Amino acid sequence: MAPVKPATAPATALSTTLPAAEPGPDLPEERRATGQLRRTDGFAMIGALVAAVSLTALLFTRLAPFDGLLGFVVVSYLAFLGFYTLLVSFDENGPTVRDRLAAAVVHSLASLMLLALVAVVAFTLWRGRDALGYLNFFVEDMGRAGPLQPLSVGGIRHAMVGTLQQIAIALAVTVPLGLVCAVFLSELPGPFSRLVRTIAEAMTALPSVVAGLFIYATVVLALGLDKSGFAASLALGVMMLPIMIRAADVVIRLVPGTLREASLALGASQWRTIWHVVVPTARSGLTTAVILGTARGIGETSPVLLTAGFAAYTNANPTSGPQTSLPLFVFDAVRRPDEAMISRGFGAAAVLMGLVLILFVIARMVGGRAPGQLGRRAARARVRASRRDAVRFAARARARQVPGVEASDSEVSDA
Repeated sequence: MAPVKPATAPATALSTTLPAAEPGPDLPEERRATGQLRRTDGFAMIGALVAAVSLTALLFTRLAPFDGLLGFVVVSYLAFLGFYTLLVSFDENGPTVRDRLAAAVVHSLASLMLLALVAVVAFTLWRGRDALGYLNFFVEDMGRAGPLQPLSVGGIRHAMVGTLQQIAIALAVTVPLGLVCAVFLSELPGPFSRLVRTIAEAMTALPSVVAGLFIYATVVLALGLDKSGFAASLALGVMMLPIMIRAADVVIRLVPGTLREASLALGASQWRTIWHVVVPTARSGLTTAVILGTARGIGETSPVLLTAGFAAYTNANPTSGPQTSLPLFVFDAVRRPDEAMISRGFGAAAVLMGLVLILFVIARMVGGRAPGQLGRRAARARVRASRRDAVRFAARARARQVPGVEASDSEVSDA
């Protein structure tokens, strides 16, 4: 007979048997790479670039009668994309190859845009370096300086004053109108709001000379006002308003509807919801809308020329008399034949770029915080309010413990 095996206890369904751990060296865990690009991708990119440049140089110098820097760059870029796709296909599958090719195209186009921006800024600064080196360029006007005067005489004070006054008045008019109109379009839908949206979209493509002619015909000719900085501000406002309305409308639409529903469910009215929930949530985007509108208006030339005229002296009164802006001064200076005026024009363009940068930084500091993020002053006020609440609650707790004792206002104020 076969030997009978001893009975073993049945294993429960909840028991878990772990494998015995093999003893090994106590080594630190290796860091894992989480990026998608590998070292071979860098080698493929470098190899494709070298091969593309070499093949293009061979075509342009030996095999084909091609010449020109632009053609060399275009052919090299197309050859680079072909070689890069071929090299990546040796190690990756089809979807990965397409992804790498799309990434190369996107990054190259972004680098091209950045290079173009740097080239424009660097060329403007380089051509205006002679004028920017003189202090009188910033504190004097061209009232006593002729076109043949050296750079040590005259400046752009009149143009800077005109630009600051005109853009300030235009912002004072367009920011309230643009934001209120955007709130109306997004929060109060209806047939009239659709009509207003259609008109705002059509005005975004309005030529600047048409806006200048409109203000010239209505304000200068019909109302009899003189050419002035105020009329130029109205023309700039016509250009800035549709851009601001469309950008702000898109931003307000991105606010989640659940925030509005929560505010209305707590008993807030619609306008209180808009003022305390929708607008603070979209504050950063609304700031971007104001910046876009300002960028559209601050560089316009033809509306200012039609409505404000041109003056070589400083006019600080925006309601009467001709007034010059920086773009108008640049337009007048760079078309002169003498080198000094051309240098003044490029220096004024550099100052205009710096002015736009300063306005951008100020706008970001004012409205660039995220929703719910407090500034330093608001944070200190919140801390002081919290301390007062803590003292008041502590005084009420002591009053409950001691019968007949009530917390006085002096205790709360002293604490």
